Order: sequence, then C-alpha cells, then structure tokens
Amino acid sequence: MVKNVKKKTPAKAATQKPAARLRVVLAPDVFLGPGKADLLEGIAETGSIAAAGRRLGMSYKRAWMLVETLNGYFAKPLVTAATGGKAGGGAQLTPLGQDVLIRYRRMAAATETVIAKDVAALRKQRQK
Repeated sequence: MVKNVKKKTPAKAATQKPAARLRVVLAPDVFLGPGKADLLEGIAETGSIAAAGRRLGMSYKRAWMLVETLNGYFAKPLVTAATGGKAGGGAQLTPLGQDVLIRYRRMAAATETVIAKDVAALRKQRQK
C-alpha cells in the first residue's frame, strides 16, 4: 500500500471536481497525469494491473501499455509484475513507483492550492 498519498481533498472541495488536471510532460511523448497516477494507485491497492485497469474502465492491454511506457522512461521500473499461472500473477509498485506517485499527488495538490482563488473568481463570473 502506498503511504502518504492524499488523493482526497477537504470536505468543501470534495463535492466539486478538481479545477485542474495536472499533466506533467516528462519527455515529448511521455506524460504523467491523473490517469497514470490512478493506475499506479490501483496497482498498489489491488496488486494487479488488470484489476487496476478494470477500476478505470480500461483494458488490460491499455493498462499494460501505460505501465510499459512509464517503466521504459525511468531508470528503474515503477511496477514489477509476475506472470500468472497456478501460483497466480501479480504486480506491485517498486519504491521508485511509490515515490513517483507520491510526488505526482503532491504536485497536483499544490496546483489546486495555487490556483484556487483564481478559479473561484472565474466561477463567480459564470452565466446564471
């Protein structure tokens, strides 16, 4: 289980969708955003790439491709997987994977905090 990952926001903000969806550009064709972060979190919670993907409404193939993209970018893998069979398969976040997830969630929370006043001002200008 990943520790110190705050996905939930305070009660007031919990009723509203996030004002921003942070997408970090790691390389021209490699991004880290809420979908990949949710996938990593799901893998940490379920111990399965397939189960994490199902939670997000994506196929195993798509989930595996996203994991491979992240694993291929970083010097060490974020997710390790064991082949299925009689003993069953499974997947888990590596220490680097946990670190990447924690850092992403922290950046996303910081983004929400920094833009909160401006977003509130924009929402006040909404047509009624």
